[in-house]
Amino acid sequence: MAGLSADYVTQLEQGRADRPSEQVVAALARVLQLTALERDQLYVAAGLPAPLPRTVPTDIPGSVQRLVARMPDAAVGVYTSYWKLLTANPTWVALLGEVDPSRNLIFEEFTGSELCAVRTPAERDQLRRGLVSDLRATHVRYPRDPEVRSLVARLEQVSAPFARMWAESVMVGERPRLKTFTHPVVGPITLDCDVFTVVGTDLRILAYTAVPGSVDAARFQQVRALVSQPVG
Repeated sequence: MAGLSADYVTQLEQGRADRPSEQVVAALARVLQLTALERDQLYVAAGLPAPLPRTVPTDIPGSVQRLVARMPDAAVGVYTSYWKLLTANPTWVALLGEVDPSRNLIFEEFTGSELCAVRTPAERDQLRRGLVSDLRATHVRYPRDPEVRSLVARLEQVSAPFARMWAESVMVGERPRLKTFTHPVVGPITLDCDVFTVVGTDLRILAYTAVPGSVDAARFQQVRALVSQPVG
């Protein structure tokens, strides 16, 4: 079934053929119906690098969906590793608007579209460099993903700041932890921003919360009260 001779498989089993090709390992993994983790272990055992995944994960596990639904006191959104918004809870929608599958946080940041956050020039530069680093890491891990390649190409065409940062190839990890939004109903509101990575999926969970007892917490409560009401 793998297209290999019984003699060669025997040699592999007995350790007499210890340098199988990538094609051989791929065929064996397919026929044995290995999981991705088992397949990667087989590649390592054969002295080969594990194959890179073709596309960025977009499936949201049920556990993550339940987590998002059970955090009404925070505005929670789930993104891909290249910052495409996949889903969000009602508090997020009341704060930032409906989930639009065509929107991408990096594209919006560099093109100025759909932005309601207030930042200093230094904060904006720090955020942009962090987003470019995230996109570069995703591009390295998923070099064949068509959406990632298309996003990079579009941004290089429409944004000189992005093209410059992309060409610099500098990786950074720090980014602003506080974000101030101008909400159409409650006005300016400053929230803590935390990003969590879902192990095994490469998804990003972004959560906005307010410091208890603060003016922003009172305004955030007003935002949460809009969940069952029209925002506009």
